[in-house]
Amino acid sequence: MLFTFLLGGVSGPAAAVTVSGLYSARVPVGGSSPGQLAEGYSDGLSQVLVRVSGTRDVLSLEGVEALLSDAESLLLSYQVVRDDSGQSVLDMSFGAVGVNRALASVNAPVWGANRPLTLAWIAAEERGSRTLITDDTLGATLRVQETSGTWQAAFDAAARKRGLPVALPPASFTTDRELLSDIWGQFVGRVKAASGDLEHDVLALVRVSRSGEQWRAGWVFDGMSMNSGEESVTGPTPDALAEAMINRWAELYASRYAVDAAEVGESPQVDIVLRGVTSLEDYARVNQVLGGLTPVVSVGAHRVREDQLTLRVAFSGELDQLREYIALDPRFVSLGTENPSVPAEVPSVTSQPSAAPETETAQESATEQPAGAGSPLSSGESESPSLFTYQPVPVDEEDARQAFESLYQVLYYRWQPSSVIGSDGGE
Repeated sequence: MLFTFLLGGVSGPAAAVTVSGLYSARVPVGGSSPGQLAEGYSDGLSQVLVRVSGTRDVLSLEGVEALLSDAESLLLSYQVVRDDSGQSVLDMSFGAVGVNRALASVNAPVWGANRPLTLAWIAAEERGSRTLITDDTLGATLRVQETSGTWQAAFDAAARKRGLPVALPPASFTTDRELLSDIWGQFVGRVKAASGDLEHDVLALVRVSRSGEQWRAGWVFDGMSMNSGEESVTGPTPDALAEAMINRWAELYASRYAVDAAEVGESPQVDIVLRGVTSLEDYARVNQVLGGLTPVVSVGAHRVREDQLTLRVAFSGELDQLREYIALDPRFVSLGTENPSVPAEVPSVTSQPSAAPETETAQESATEQPAGAGSPLSSGESESPSLFTYQPVPVDEEDARQAFESLYQVLYYRWQPSSVIGSDGGE
């Protein structure tokens, strides 16, 4: 689950979470005819625009309707699959650079992939009993499992929909009635102390209760200079309440960290953090290698700390293309958020999609492939990956603040010049 984010294992409060999958979407479709696919592309792009701008208001902006009608032009790839109920589902991935420029074209904000992690302490009151919602209900009573599981699923779905990193405390706190009382009373002190070893950027103390025909969630924030006054939302069902709360949180964060449309330049920039750069010779070689890559427009040193060098690289095309070029040089050893060999001290968690994909017969005709996009996957290819991965990146607090202001995920590598054997002419 996205919401049951792995906690612990990395010391310090700064959690600078990269959200992989912001530009992917999954929508039900009636079939794989051109008209049905076009409708699916539009629905998927609508999800992506809301997730990346940080606000649902983006869909009412002038010019967005035209973007949605031409959603196919922003596609990188798509796949039609069947879920376990037999429903046709369209999995698609849009280009990050293309979507960001599309948002800028309608003067919408753009919220990057590096987002603050909220540790949510949620006390839910139902039928006179209060329960702490945790990431694991094993060992709890059946009633606690039912209550916690219902709310956990609701908040998980809402957080996934908006691409908002949210974590729950571990089940070891379930029996702490004093802590539960403080959460309900929204007294931050004891909760903050209990959160000391849990990864987070912001704490949220949330109390959920029923009022007549409505559910109500009231919360206070602590951290990152967020407004500490109580806010609240209501909803007729747990799912509606969770969605209303997460929507509000996403819009609050986006109002602080999304960049203005005017800042989305023609040449996108990404920060590349290199470890193991120990000499001027290393620095010169790194600049020479990156500068010689086809997608790279310019390379400049942004920050140096001991053996860690941060470069700001302007590039053309899509970010995935730049990553593919870098991957061709074995001296760049990926420490990246999607690399399976992520260091043990940087835990990751991947959501499991509700659908169990079973690929339909692929459309092989070139006329049925989206213009400018990747072709549909054939039935012999692997199932579509989980749409989201939340990954804490190995940074300190200052790096985290800078990451929040970047449009694209920070790329992490270790510089390993000994990986290349032979003379420069053999590189």
